[in-house]
Amino acid sequence: MKARRVLHPSDFSTVSNAAFGKAVEVAKDDGAELLVVHVLAPIGPLVGDGYVSPRTFEDLERAAHEQAQKRLGALVARAKKAGVRASSMLAEGVPWQEVVRIVKSKRIDLVVMGTHGRSGLAKFFLGSVAERVVASSPCPVLTVRSR
Repeated sequence: MKARRVLHPSDFSTVSNAAFGKAVEVAKDDGAELLVVHVLAPIGPLVGDGYVSPRTFEDLERAAHEQAQKRLGALVARAKKAGVRASSMLAEGVPWQEVVRIVKSKRIDLVVMGTHGRSGLAKFFLGSVAERVVASSPCPVLTVRSR
């Protein structure tokens, strides 16, 4: 099966970087379009005794968006340098839900994403975005572990 549209969800970690390399390779081999996505979780209120103004939250959110856009741009540039048609998208929400929503709305043929390979209590408490995407995605999901 040749993919026409490949999605790479990135959290900008080393694990994600390994998966990005594989996503570029698959997209290049198949002549597919690569969509690189980052999902920002909404910033919640800070716990503590102090007061944080709404303006501070807006500033934090704006800085997070700008940083994510910059990092997405760098990934797209790397993909294009490798000869792949690539674009990016910044989403906000629960990461696995947003990835699955994008898969459906963009008619993605293959998802290539990293997995931290957690097990035991770490997996129980932290959950697994990759596991939830695999379970919910209407298309194949290739998971890549870093070395």
